[in-house]
Amino acid sequence: MLSPEIQEAYIAILREELVPATGCTEPIAIAYAAARLRAVLGALPERIRAEVSGNIIKNVKSVIVPNTGGLKGIRAAVAAGAVAGDPDRILQVISSVPADRHAGISAYAQDVPIEVACADTTRLLDIRLTGWAGEHSALIHIANSHSNIVREERDGQVLLEKPVSDSAEDSLTDKSVLKVADILEFANSVDLGLVSPLLDQQIGCNTAIAEEGLKGSWGANIGTVLLGDYPADIKTEAKAWAAAGSDARMSGCEMPVVILSGSGNQGITASVPVVRYAKHLNASQEQLYRALLVSDLVTVHQKSGIGRLSAYCGAVSAGVGAGAGIAYLLDGSYESIAHTIVNAVAIISGTICDGAKPSCAAKIAASVDAGILGYHMYKNHQEFKSGDGIVTKGVDNTIANIGVLAKEGMQQTDRTILAIMTERCD
Repeated sequence: MLSPEIQEAYIAILREELVPATGCTEPIAIAYAAARLRAVLGALPERIRAEVSGNIIKNVKSVIVPNTGGLKGIRAAVAAGAVAGDPDRILQVISSVPADRHAGISAYAQDVPIEVACADTTRLLDIRLTGWAGEHSALIHIANSHSNIVREERDGQVLLEKPVSDSAEDSLTDKSVLKVADILEFANSVDLGLVSPLLDQQIGCNTAIAEEGLKGSWGANIGTVLLGDYPADIKTEAKAWAAAGSDARMSGCEMPVVILSGSGNQGITASVPVVRYAKHLNASQEQLYRALLVSDLVTVHQKSGIGRLSAYCGAVSAGVGAGAGIAYLLDGSYESIAHTIVNAVAIISGTICDGAKPSCAAKIAASVDAGILGYHMYKNHQEFKSGDGIVTKGVDNTIANIGVLAKEGMQQTDRTILAIMTERCD
């Protein structure tokens, strides 16, 4: 039986991780910083310097910032937040910008000096904006998580300062309490009244943007391709709906998404396939809630060792989480969930993150497929065993190996990806 302290920690983790955001979270974090910069400065900045970490550059370069009329990139995100952002709405900072303000955002991005520099920092998520208006200046510094403001200054006077480390989990609930067996026990036993509002919002928002992705023409239309050319079964449907949500989100859709581990794509991937399977199986609402708890927490468990941003594709962790949630619906045993996780990470753990863009949708489809295959391997008495590559004895130990692979083994990969994206690509 879980102790009350562990149950409370799990609920706190869900409250921290399942939050709404409009747009890809990296440009939105920049827009949030810019809106806060304007508020602290007390005027629209006449000049801005943006110092951002390499992973922020990577994840902002190719994605459309919503409510800007189709603009991309760091300058667009800065302009949107500075001109029209509501800092009180945090990661929905530009969710309510009307179309008649798009021209002003575009003009600001073109006409106002916005200097962008790669920050000299070991943090993977780091945003420091400095702005000037007349004789006044202000500074906003976000570190480690997308809305974690650690410093605010006006005219050199410190208005807010928080302790900051190099840990991606800085200021968040300690996730070392996460274990697969405990996640299953929590999912089976928690009073759903404590978590259902979070899960209802996740189901509603993420299903809605997936549906929009299938209705419209967004990105590479991966969901439509899958439904049109692949077998008409629940496996294809689960992949297609998740991919469609990502395609809409990466291409500037203005609908909100409930994120997970700081990522809308991960929030979509961890939830939408489980929702589609629950509908296919005529599962009860309670079964869906409990399966989503498994998927969400297994995803966070993997990401806690990897970090919020990495060269390791976050969709993989969420696809594995979805596989675990689907295993819960189909079987429900610890053995099925543990084997699904191990099998799935062994299949697809080499997938890289080369920034937010339409190809994320295809990676999501592949990750969900790996999660589903991981379960069907278990069902057919097949498994990857300890010693097979990065797989080791015990599901939590294999998850720990993924963290080492991503955080330590892929550091140079991350630098190489950024160099390719910024030096060799248009």
